[in-house]
Amino acid sequence: MMNPIKVGQLYPGRIQPNTLQPTKNSQANAGQGTSFKEMLQDRLVYFSNHAVKRLEQRGIELKPEQLNQIENAIDNAAAKGAKDSLILMKDMALIVNVDNRTVVTAMDGNSMKDNVFTKIDSAVIIS
Repeated sequence: MMNPIKVGQLYPGRIQPNTLQPTKNSQANAGQGTSFKEMLQDRLVYFSNHAVKRLEQRGIELKPEQLNQIENAIDNAAAKGAKDSLILMKDMALIVNVDNRTVVTAMDGNSMKDNVFTKIDSAVIIS
C-alpha cells in the first residue's frame, strides 16, 4: 500500500495543508464551496515511499522551482484527462499518478537510459 509523503515533509520549506489555520475570509467562504485548505491540497505534490527511496538512492534533490514545474505538469496532464503520466525533465524522469498527485517513482538521467516506461497514458516534457 502506498503511503504518500507530503512535499512539506520532504522539503520543510513547503506549506503543509494540515498546518493551516482558517482565516476570517476562509471561514466566511466555507459554506460557499472549496476551502483554501482544499484548494492548497489540490496543488501539492505527494511522494510515495518508493519514490522517496529512489530520490535518496539516486541523489536527486528537487528545488522549489522544479516542484512548481511538477505541479504545473500534473495540472496540465489532469486537464487532458491523464491518469498515469511520465514527466520528463532535463536530467530526471518521474512517474506520477495524476488523480492523487503522487510521484510513484523517480529516475535520474543514467537510470532513464535504455529503459521502457509502461503503465502510463501520457507524457509531459518540461524543458
